[in-house]
Amino acid sequence: MMSSEIETRRFADRASLAVSIAAEIAARLEEALRRRGIASLVVSGGRTPAPLFEALRRQPLEWSRVCVALADERWVEPTDAASNEHLVRETLLKERAAAARFIGLKNAAPSPDVGAVAAWETFARIPRPFDTTLLGMGDDGHTASLFPGSPNLARALDASAPAGCVGMWAPTAPQPRMSLNLSALLDSRYIALLIAGEDKWRTLEQARGAGPTEAMPVRALLRQRRVPVEILWAP
Repeated sequence: MMSSEIETRRFADRASLAVSIAAEIAARLEEALRRRGIASLVVSGGRTPAPLFEALRRQPLEWSRVCVALADERWVEPTDAASNEHLVRETLLKERAAAARFIGLKNAAPSPDVGAVAAWETFARIPRPFDTTLLGMGDDGHTASLFPGSPNLARALDASAPAGCVGMWAPTAPQPRMSLNLSALLDSRYIALLIAGEDKWRTLEQARGAGPTEAMPVRALLRQRRVPVEILWAP
């Protein structure tokens, strides 16, 4: 069982967070390379991780032996500016990290519900447990694409379900989404929850309080004791 205490680390600014955490993630991946010859990094999209991705891509890793994959994706083409794959290719998979092997979630299925099985099958090529999983949190308390009010949320949050992908809907954003379910996210050695700004801090404080997990799905990470989670915050 994990300790009930989740460490929260506060940084002076987003630039110092990016530099410090990029070095720490690189060290974790380097350790995985020494231990088993291959390493895995799972990431989400959004604006917050972009500076971290830019710092991470300069780390002197043997990137050709690192697998980078997505925790979630909008069901749009990878060339679309809204695509998480597009963000990762533009901000992370450049310079030294251009040699990494990338696994996307978008496939040719007409909807994420139809494409979920095929999307998860691609993860068979990724070493698990994931060495590092980097997630964010929305103002509504979602993480990955586990949105409150989505029709598939209860199934996605079932920690006893097999690890896999699930189609999701964001009530405040019209695109259908694909997300790893909670079981897949928890198949990690370490999870970092990256948040920025005072509004997100207030959301985090609310998520730490009482209330149903379905109302703020990030609570599923905060309340579980299987995997170490760190909260990384900058103003």
